[in-house]
Amino acid sequence: MRSRADRLLVLGYHNIESTWFWPSRPGAGIATFARQMRVLHRIANVVPLEDALDALAAGRPLPPRAVALTFDDGYRDNLELAAPVLRGYGMPATIYLVPGFLSGEQHAWWERLGWAVGRARARRVRLDGQELVLGDDGAALRTVETLVKRMTHDERMNAVERLVEDLRPSGEYRADELFLDWDAARGLVPAGMTVGSHTLSHAILGRETAADQHVDLRESRRVLQRELSAEVATLAYPNGTRDDYDDATFAAAREAGYSHAVTAWGGPVSADAPPFEITRTMVSTSTSAPRFAAKILKQMV
Repeated sequence: MRSRADRLLVLGYHNIESTWFWPSRPGAGIATFARQMRVLHRIANVVPLEDALDALAAGRPLPPRAVALTFDDGYRDNLELAAPVLRGYGMPATIYLVPGFLSGEQHAWWERLGWAVGRARARRVRLDGQELVLGDDGAALRTVETLVKRMTHDERMNAVERLVEDLRPSGEYRADELFLDWDAARGLVPAGMTVGSHTLSHAILGRETAADQHVDLRESRRVLQRELSAEVATLAYPNGTRDDYDDATFAAAREAGYSHAVTAWGGPVSADAPPFEITRTMVSTSTSAPRFAAKILKQMV
C-alpha cells in the first residue's frame, strides 16, 4: 500500500540514557536510539514539525512517510547524545522545555521521587490514605505516580516533598543535573533543534484553573523566547493524555500565541486535526530497532 502524503506521524521521546525514574543499563539508551534513527532514516522522511503542520493546514502535500521528532522535558542527553545522531542524518527535531527546570527553581518531581525511592531507608510510606510498601518491582513508585498526577501542581510538589522526607533517602540529590540549564539550552538551535514550551514548571494543565493556565502558557513562551532568542511556536502538554488538558487550555494556548499543541497519545495527524490537539506516538529507547520499525511502518501506510 502506498504511503499517504496527507498525514504526519509525530514521535515523542523523553530521556535517552538511564535516569532515576527510567533506569536502564548504562550506554543502552544511546545505542538503541542510534539504531532507531538509522532505521527511521531508511524508511521515513523526517521533517520539521512546525513546517509540516503548516503544510497540512494549508493543504500542501507532505513527503511520503513523513515523520516529525520531538523530545519532552529538556533532558541534557537530548542535546549531548541525541542531537549529534540526528545531525549525522540531517534530521530536525523539536524539544519542549520547562523554564523552571532550566533555572533550577523547580525539580522534575518524577526524578526526585525516583531518587528518593531508589535510595530510601524507610520501606513504608503513606499517601492519600494509602500505605505503600516499597519492593523491588517498582509498583509503589508507579502507584505514587498515578496518585500525584491527579493533584494540582502545588499539591503534587508538596506531596512529593513529604514523601521524600518520609522515605529518608541516603546521599545527596543531584538528579537536576539530568536536565539542561539556560547556558546549555542556548546550544539547542545551533545543534539543529527547534524549541517549544512544556509550561513554566511542568504543571498538568487540566488540573489548574483557567486563569493559571493563561498565565503559565503566556509566561513560559515569553521567557523561553527572551532567554533563548528563538521563536517558540508550539506547546507540548505535560503528561499529555486526554484528561490533562481542556477547553480552557486550548483558549490559553491560542491567546498565548502558539500555533499548535501536541499531546502524548494517538496516531498520525491528518489535515483536519485540531491545531491544539496534535496527536503523538510516544516511544522510548527501551524499544528495539525491529519493534520500532514495525511500529512506525504500521502507522505510516
